[in-house]
Amino acid sequence: MIKEFNKIIAQGLEKLVLVSAGAAMLSMISIVGIIFMSVLMRKLINAPLHITEEVVGLLLSLSLFLGLPLVTMRSKHVRVSLLADQLKDQWHLGIQIMALLFGIGFFTWLIIETVPWFEFAFNRNIKTETSRILLYPWMAAMPFSLTLTCSVLIARLFGIIDRFDPKDIKPKFSKISGKL
Repeated sequence: MIKEFNKIIAQGLEKLVLVSAGAAMLSMISIVGIIFMSVLMRKLINAPLHITEEVVGLLLSLSLFLGLPLVTMRSKHVRVSLLADQLKDQWHLGIQIMALLFGIGFFTWLIIETVPWFEFAFNRNIKTETSRILLYPWMAAMPFSLTLTCSVLIARLFGIIDRFDPKDIKPKFSKISGKL
């Protein structure tokens, strides 16, 4: 019963993470399209898009935050594992758990900080300076992404998601024979 529930949670998180990554991908494609269109308009009719810089900045932020849950789910961050790779089983597990707790604490703190920031923009209908685009729909991606990333870390801490990717396990060589 518990394994089935854990499997449902893991699959749900995986789908949410993939949707988030798909939105990040669309955001990156849009960046290229908007910049291409702006350059084309500048060269052909000498009138670039006036919204290019603001929209590209918003799309870049969107792609970075919406891509974060997938990187976390797949454990593909930049890691300094010099110490962790040298530790034996229980110590290695302890380091992993400490890293997960640190990550959960960090993302929880960020969520707590971003929600009032989002509410401030929402309550005042804050817009960009040049093109007058509402900011709060773009800002909503940050608490969503951080919450999803924190959920992935919590699921990994409780074993709902594997703590490591089996493909990342490097076989250890025997010290005596030099063989696997």
